[in-house]
Amino acid sequence: METPKQTDFHTPVLLEKVISYLNVRPGRKYIDATIGGGGHSSAILNKGGIVLGIDMDPESVNHVRQLLAAKSQTPISKCQIIKGNFRNLGEIARRHHFTQVDGILFDLGMSTWQIKHSNRGFTFMKDEPLDMRMDPSLTVTAADLVNGLTEKELTKLFKTYGNDPNAQRIAHNIVCARQLKAIKTTRQLAEIVKRSKRQTEKKKIHPATLAFQALRIAVNNEINNLKTALEQTISLLNPKGRIVVISFHSLEDKTAKHFFKQETKRGNLKILTKKPVQPSMQEITDNPSARSARLRAAEKINHAAET
Repeated sequence: METPKQTDFHTPVLLEKVISYLNVRPGRKYIDATIGGGGHSSAILNKGGIVLGIDMDPESVNHVRQLLAAKSQTPISKCQIIKGNFRNLGEIARRHHFTQVDGILFDLGMSTWQIKHSNRGFTFMKDEPLDMRMDPSLTVTAADLVNGLTEKELTKLFKTYGNDPNAQRIAHNIVCARQLKAIKTTRQLAEIVKRSKRQTEKKKIHPATLAFQALRIAVNNEINNLKTALEQTISLLNPKGRIVVISFHSLEDKTAKHFFKQETKRGNLKILTKKPVQPSMQEITDNPSARSARLRAAEKINHAAET
């Protein structure tokens, strides 16, 4: 496995908007439910905030801990980095005394560090094992799904989590290919997906992007975990505390939108973003992976239920 060479924090998408919508203030507590490369948490700390960072990827957790240790101006008392799944947000927060916080952030994208250094098949740009587990203790890998699901099940997966117009063709070609040889690497899968695309299609993104995204979401149960986590946020927030969600997939965005609307009707939240906030053209130019990012934010109403 590659030795990480990064000596500073990953620059995340929509950084200034995140800090603004979280309304970061010195001495207040914030939960970064997806610490990733540590960029958002670093910015919160620089503003004087106190951070509980969570990630299900143990390598990301260790990486950010090392970066924080190298920053002598960041006291340990100001930041705790915990391995965990944000579906257990409430339990983790209570265990680490973060039950009255002023902001909770979900950045649902993957950090550049994770993609480059995990060696778990998150990218089709390198030939790696077809794994895609953010937490290596999970039992099902992407290879298990690709080699074990039926053609109908694969089609549904690629349609639901990838919005891929070629879902049925990809599924059919996967089933044909695995009859000859098990699909075990990212290169094998990327080639199959590439052959499944119509030659006349405009290629704004790599042909395998949507299929890889769909498998990652399925392997890590990302949509259901997000729903479960969001339901635990309100009881953790102080009055006027903020929830910020950055999504990269329409299902993620719909999940956040539905939760915010539901809790607004219940009198628990006030929506701060009438429409999702998107990166500027300059940010997309500087960081093409930001192109699909959508930010939604909401604020807890004073009298919101604490249960």
